Amino acid sequence: MKGVARCTVGYSGGKTLDPTYRSIQDHTEACLVEFDPKVLPYEDLVLSWSRMHSPGRETKCQYRSAVWYVNEDQKEIADEVVEGWQASTRSKLHTSVEEATRFYRAEEYHQYFMTKRSSGRY
Repeated sequence: MKGVARCTVGYSGGKTLDPTYRSIQDHTEACLVEFDPKVLPYEDLVLSWSRMHSPGRETKCQYRSAVWYVNEDQKEIADEVVEGWQASTRSKLHTSVEEATRFYRAEEYHQYFMTKRSSGRY
């Protein structure tokens, strides 16, 4: 996506230090998206994510649906996108909007997982 510099898979949203896939505890599997807001505004990024994402049902912490923000402008945008998304569907969305916490990079075998999976390299 134009404006995205890098995506890193990892864990966020919890208080436990140094989570891993096998010891994720209170964290959620997450993707840290580094982007240039001059090229890709945050609102466009969150809208694009909402079109690709299926929040499904309420689930355990590891697989829950969340949008993390780093400032009040992002919070307002994320709230508006999620509220608009909720208004456009009959199903209850289980997506939270939360202040970003420390992000922990996941193990290497999780990085580019879908590419590795489709090539048989995982």
